[in-house]
Amino acid sequence: MNKYLNKQTIVKDISLSLLAEGKTIRIKAHGYSMYPCIKPGSLLLIEPIQLKKAPVPGEIIAIRRENGLVVHRLSKIVIKNGIRFYIARGDSNSRFDNPVKITEIAGRIVRAETTGENPVIADIRINTRPNYISNRFRVIGLHIMMKVRRL
Repeated sequence: MNKYLNKQTIVKDISLSLLAEGKTIRIKAHGYSMYPCIKPGSLLLIEPIQLKKAPVPGEIIAIRRENGLVVHRLSKIVIKNGIRFYIARGDSNSRFDNPVKITEIAGRIVRAETTGENPVIADIRINTRPNYISNRFRVIGLHIMMKVRRL
């Protein structure tokens, strides 16, 4: 395992341990899956899910994944065979995530902070109707502009 992956695994494990102990953590957003609501470089405060009531559709949650935490918006809750499943989706993603149980939800985003990298504060309000299609086109346009600038 290379040094970067080893450090990434350690940080992920520490973050999940802190959330499991009931502590709030701060992470830096990467990627464009929640654009324009959350831009890369935003600092997000994640509160453990067990501190308050269960998450509701429209709320932004942090889901445990093999490689760390994924921050997406909870789109819907379904009950199948008496088990509650939570389905999330990035605001600019073309598809829904796979359904997860409450035990796979590490926390909810409770606050966002700006950074020098991204001086615009993230909009973490509950939104039950993100405009997935226009957000997706915005991200595609951003990526095209970034490639053109590099030329």
